[in-house]
Amino acid sequence: MYDKLTRKDIELMEAELEDRRLNIRPKIMEEVKRTREYGDLSENYEYKAAKQAQRRNDSRMRYLQNMIKTAQIIDDAPQNADTDAVKMYDKVTLYLPEDDETMVIQVVSTVRVAPDAGFISMEAPLGKAVLGKKVGSTVTVHVNDSVSYDVQIQKIEPAIDDGSAPLLEY
Repeated sequence: MYDKLTRKDIELMEAELEDRRLNIRPKIMEEVKRTREYGDLSENYEYKAAKQAQRRNDSRMRYLQNMIKTAQIIDDAPQNADTDAVKMYDKVTLYLPEDDETMVIQVVSTVRVAPDAGFISMEAPLGKAVLGKKVGSTVTVHVNDSVSYDVQIQKIEPAIDDGSAPLLEY
């Protein structure tokens, strides 16, 4: 299955990949070379840490390359979209009647999720539930077969992907 990514997602991934290739990787290689000179590698913690950083960086680079290569590009602002309905990156104010609380979210792609900052995946139950809905709609969010809750859409502020939602790290 291919990940659905926006053009901005791809741009951010390409920028990170370039930074890792041109800046981070040479520094790590220099650190590996420097710590290797300490001698006995079996008890050389600095060398092991540098090699671990090298493996982590190489792994992240492979991940980014694979994501870019296999991505299904989606339009984060489709031309035929209902302008009154929730679209990706719109700021949506939700009322949770069960908790008598409000929250503001933005529905983002799967690689830009940060729930604590209000960035909710379009594939998460909440993201799926609100996409395409209008102000005043009460929607049921199905977490799983036995858990669900209602949210009411109070306000939709049209927005674009300004790059503020960070790429996921692992």
